[in-house]
Amino acid sequence: MFAVTATQLDPDNPLAGLTLGEHPEPKAPDGWATVSVRAAALNHHDVWSLKGVGLKPDRLPIVLGCDAAGVDEDGNEVIVHAVIGTGVDETLDPKRTLLSEVHDGTFAERVVVPRRNLVPKPAALDFQHAACLPTAWLTAYRMLFDKAGVQPGSTVLVQGAGGGVATALIALGRAAGYRMWATSRSEEKRERALRLGADQVFESGARLPERVDAVMETVGQATWGHSLKSLKPGGRVVVSGATSGAVPPADLNRVFFLQLSVVGSTMGTREQLARLAVFLEQTGLRPEIDRVLPLTEARDGFAAMAAGEIFGKVVFTV
Repeated sequence: MFAVTATQLDPDNPLAGLTLGEHPEPKAPDGWATVSVRAAALNHHDVWSLKGVGLKPDRLPIVLGCDAAGVDEDGNEVIVHAVIGTGVDETLDPKRTLLSEVHDGTFAERVVVPRRNLVPKPAALDFQHAACLPTAWLTAYRMLFDKAGVQPGSTVLVQGAGGGVATALIALGRAAGYRMWATSRSEEKRERALRLGADQVFESGARLPERVDAVMETVGQATWGHSLKSLKPGGRVVVSGATSGAVPPADLNRVFFLQLSVVGSTMGTREQLARLAVFLEQTGLRPEIDRVLPLTEARDGFAAMAAGEIFGKVVFTV
């Protein structure tokens, strides 16, 4: 079958290890299912994998990709949950992995996953939009509705509008009745955040009109100080990534004096993915898609993401 694989790891030139071509057909162990992929979505995780983050050389070659929607062996239209783990909340399993870390991922004509990882795709969702949900949108859903601890009508700041999680946060928050603010260094991305549903947008690091109830943080070191300064006393910052660096000054005096909360969040559960799909079905909300490419042109999508030239999701069709 045709697949997009990582064949070498290079932190300086990640696309050097990106290989497109024939790959052996997957074999489903007992309790696993084979899904014929109709659409798959690109994440920063895929670029980081090519850099060697979370992926070991002894796993190569491995099919990349975490997100997919397709059809199982019984003809059911499904969304693939990307977290391979056990327990009620598989994200808390210390041995959990994502697809494309230990097991072949979704950038292929077919992928095998544990049967419990299949979520019914609502008929109202097409395959391209459904494929956007399992990583970025699920991460945003858990951050906003599970970890943030704020009610609709609250003000939520999203740092770094433009990435998949950030755009999902803006769209989900707007649909649920939060007042969503966003920052970006790019004027173009600020304008697009407004069109996506942000109530106000600001340059990165700008002084805000008032302090916010919660901050959604995926950028890390570059925005951390601004995130803490932007919170009301008793506010909360939810962290699900650190693309600009993982060790900013902690500013503990501010944290304890203002009784701020710092909460980590990683991906989401299968049940949360199922609820997210229903949320989109009921609200009519759909993920922002930057571009759709055939899987055979996946290199162009990887290059655009590596260069920071996207707003929303890159989707590959099979």
